[in-house]
Amino acid sequence: MDAVTGAFSYTGSAIARELLARDRRVRTLVRSPPPAGHPLEGRLDDEAALVRALTGVEVLHNTFWIRFPRGRWTFEWAIAASARLFRAAAAAGVERIVHISVTRPSLSSPYAYFRAKAAVDELALGGPVPATSVRPSLVVGGRQEILVNNIAWFLRRSPAFAVPRRPCRVQPVHVDDVARIAANAGEAREPGIVDAVGPEIFTYRELVQQIGAAVGSRARIVALPERAVAVLGRGAGVGLHDTVVTAEELGALTASLLISDEPPLGRVRFSDWVAAQADWLGREYHSELERHWRAG
Repeated sequence: MDAVTGAFSYTGSAIARELLARDRRVRTLVRSPPPAGHPLEGRLDDEAALVRALTGVEVLHNTFWIRFPRGRWTFEWAIAASARLFRAAAAAGVERIVHISVTRPSLSSPYAYFRAKAAVDELALGGPVPATSVRPSLVVGGRQEILVNNIAWFLRRSPAFAVPRRPCRVQPVHVDDVARIAANAGEAREPGIVDAVGPEIFTYRELVQQIGAAVGSRARIVALPERAVAVLGRGAGVGLHDTVVTAEELGALTASLLISDEPPLGRVRFSDWVAAQADWLGREYHSELERHWRAG
């Protein structure tokens, strides 16, 4: 028996499918339909309920996180919720934890997302339950995907697309590869850290060009200062009633934090995947806020 936090979410659902394909039983910690507000709040704020939910579970796959703070749901709240989850796992007798993190987390990072991820990694890896931190880069693939789809949406509709002027590199990994790597980590007996990255590295401009070519875009790609790109992103978000990109996300991107020095464990080439998605990619906008914050 495995448990997956967020088994109906993007990465969580891929992990759940992979586990089921391996004849594992899967227990989800997500309510369907979710309650008002953040869909994980009620369960993660109730440690006794978590212990009951995790009793009988061998491996906990934790995909819970927030992309950015919103209202009272801050990174500090997410760290505290993760700590409760890990304590409950220990109390319930869970044998192993597979925690989905991010490439290059650091407590000294200038970016709050990466500092918070590092704090949760320390909780998982330093806890009483043997744990593996699976650290994906930019996760792509599947029709639930938001970032690449929305880049394609803009490229289909806009005469120009802005990218940061500062050179930066990304190493996208397919969500099914992340699921396979996570499932393998759950079956392994040795805890530790595993980077989950794909076989190709691009500059961000090259990534956008690949997406544009896949959807037949004629948009001009314009390099601008990072601050100008952030302003344009905020403006687009106002019109779409969504958060398109944050200044922190752009900073982490331009710092090339979404790559790894380790040999890639991902098998799916982004260039192959994106070229085959023209029939649907970017035809509809995928809202981060609608999907994760306005349900219920």
